[in-house]
Amino acid sequence: ILAFSGEMVEPVAHPGVQRFRFSWDAHPETYVLLCLYSCSRQKVKKIALGLFPIVSWLPAYRFREWILSDIISGINTGLVSVLQGLAFALLVNVPPGYGLYAAFFPALVYFIFGTSRHISVGPFPVLSLMVGGVVVRLVPDSSTGNGTSTNMSIINEERVMVAASVTFLSGIFQLLLGILQFGFIVIYLSHSLISGFTTAAAIHVVVSQLKHYCLKSTPHFLLILQTLESVFSQITDTNIADLITSLLVLLIVFAVKELNDRYKAKLPTPIPIELIVTVLAALISYFVNFEERFNVAVVGKLEEGFQAPVAPDVGILQKCIGDGISIAIVGFAVAFSVAKVYSIKHDYPIDGNQELIAFGLGNIVGGSFKGFASSTALSRSGVQESTGGKTQVIWVVTFLAAVFLGLDIGLATAVAFELLTVVIRSQM
Repeated sequence: ILAFSGEMVEPVAHPGVQRFRFSWDAHPETYVLLCLYSCSRQKVKKIALGLFPIVSWLPAYRFREWILSDIISGINTGLVSVLQGLAFALLVNVPPGYGLYAAFFPALVYFIFGTSRHISVGPFPVLSLMVGGVVVRLVPDSSTGNGTSTNMSIINEERVMVAASVTFLSGIFQLLLGILQFGFIVIYLSHSLISGFTTAAAIHVVVSQLKHYCLKSTPHFLLILQTLESVFSQITDTNIADLITSLLVLLIVFAVKELNDRYKAKLPTPIPIELIVTVLAALISYFVNFEERFNVAVVGKLEEGFQAPVAPDVGILQKCIGDGISIAIVGFAVAFSVAKVYSIKHDYPIDGNQELIAFGLGNIVGGSFKGFASSTALSRSGVQESTGGKTQVIWVVTFLAAVFLGLDIGLATAVAFELLTVVIRSQM
């Protein structure tokens, strides 16, 4: 006979029967299992509220107080998310239009299942770069021919399937970790580790984009020194129009973002400089005819509507199990660290296990619709706010390992080093 209460006590002897009291807090997973056998209305409600957080907060939504600010914030965030989706698709090495799927479906799923009120879910450069590494490893440029339009179309289709499959796999891992109550794993990824890893990934992002300034091809996702060597060996082939456009955009965006930060108390809403620059650049490119006059690559026509969902390729899944695990853990760790900062700042709870379920379902749905892995759209100021750790040695080791060994091996090295420091400090 099992009796359940809030504390553990010694078993009470009865003739032929033993009575135990069990703690729900110590064993939350047992609560779900036993509910299958002895359900009550209160238990069903508690599980439903845990799995579907929207059920608890939506009825309490203060429509008149919050709707205007939410609309303004939603429009600005949505526009930036769309632009980032188009841009980060280049890191994944798939056509830009597929970045829109990665920006839409995970955000919709997180709206229903997520517990954070402030993070913006969508494409994230670190994950995009990691997915891009899998894509070019399994489908290199020379895999299907001589670079004609037909062959490039075939390459793009194969790459889209690889990106979707590894995203689906990472979502499966996240969902399983959430169901099995493994949300605590984030405590082994400190703020310093996440900060160092993200900074190193930013270096990889910058270097990976240098190939778009050259007319010749550069290797994808090699070690950073090899990529730089290839780029500098072809520096005379740099497309001057691409280079000037990129530098102007970087300068303008950086300057306006500094103004937004300096005068944020006086501005009713930040200046959406990304949107303004994108519209102006597109208009100038169209009327000046950059594509024909200066050989500047353009996004081109985007497909209308959504494509039908597809099942992942089993053969691809078997080749990228390790990549799926890395993407799942990194995506969750970064998102949870940012969500935790906002939850503390605004005084509301978040559930690590439910976050795993939310991101897992988001990546499963996104991968099914040919999107790629998503996490939190993390700004640089958000990283600085959420990564104020004191263990700078871990930051340095993570940064150097991720830069010179690659993101996947660098992450494993950093985690191993951090666990080693934990063991050493526990013995002192």
